[in-house]
Amino acid sequence: MSERNYWLGFSIFSGIGPMKFKKLLERFGSAKDAWEASKSDLEEVVGEKLAERFNKFRNEFSISDYAAKVQSKNVSFLTLEDKEYPSLLSQIKNPPFVLYVKGDKKILKQVQDDSENRRYIAVVGTRRTTQYGREVTALLTQELVAAGFTIVSGLAIGVDAISHKTAIENSGKTIAVLGCGVDCCYPSANQHIYNSIVKSSGCILSEYPLGTRPTKGSFPSRNRIIAGLSIGVLVTEGAEDSGSLITADYARKFGRPVFAVPGPITSGMSKGPYKLIQRGAKLVTKAEDILKEFKIQNSKGKITTQNSKVNDATKEEMEILKLLQNEPLHFDELVRRTRFDSSKIGALLSLMEIKGLIKGLESGQFSITS
Repeated sequence: MSERNYWLGFSIFSGIGPMKFKKLLERFGSAKDAWEASKSDLEEVVGEKLAERFNKFRNEFSISDYAAKVQSKNVSFLTLEDKEYPSLLSQIKNPPFVLYVKGDKKILKQVQDDSENRRYIAVVGTRRTTQYGREVTALLTQELVAAGFTIVSGLAIGVDAISHKTAIENSGKTIAVLGCGVDCCYPSANQHIYNSIVKSSGCILSEYPLGTRPTKGSFPSRNRIIAGLSIGVLVTEGAEDSGSLITADYARKFGRPVFAVPGPITSGMSKGPYKLIQRGAKLVTKAEDILKEFKIQNSKGKITTQNSKVNDATKEEMEILKLLQNEPLHFDELVRRTRFDSSKIGALLSLMEIKGLIKGLESGQFSITS
């Protein structure tokens, strides 16, 4: 049996994570020798109780049967020693020693000397999206895909689902990192997106064995992989306690930049991004802000003219553009003339700034972008 399969065997045993597995390799030299080590030798590394539990596990578990099961489900796996293992993820503290992959695992290979093959960016945010958040997420994801980025997210309802779906619809590549086994779509409501990712040269990724159901603790662990895979993390919308802020915190720990999209100050879903901006995250209103951070020339993206931007404007946005056609107007004046409530105007103006249709002036007025 191959050395890789012994790595696979250790990934099934819940008591041994990246730190303990690393110690086992240092002590015994290989996963095979660690698997076959005496119980007394194992105790020196993992302690008496864990060694006892592992000894019982390995006597009852068949690595070859499990490897066959993995293959039968069209799932592959990568070990930390494989050349295809994502180089960015391997650089974090205690990376997963085994990754399960459903879909195209070639997408995971990040070439060290080719910056374009390392353009993995996480797009994350709240499950409880507003209309503004949905539009902003789709808009920025579309621009990032056009610039050659692979979109990384967590397949959750809301921002995650929108970012995956937008990437696919724009012929881009996307990676969904799960807090459960790759053979379990969670949440089940996103099964169609899960299937589309597998069919469209993307992949589903997890450090958890087949059949593992999600737990409360598995999501922060998943978030560390999302951040570890990516050169940066973009948070488009989220509350002050949003789980996406955990992903952003991991990115900071890994030395990866964090980006945040400003939203209407009247929305609770804007508090997360503003909190990140206060902590030093880069404010983003267009994908170009991210490209500049990485000194990437956007050779793939299309240049959008003002006319084409206007053509894509919604009916409500066109109403505001007509009011601003002859002169800049203050927020309160726009509320009065449109008869929209202030929260709706705030969301519309923020989104129109993101799209480059208008710009805010220091006087508190808004004008059409020239």
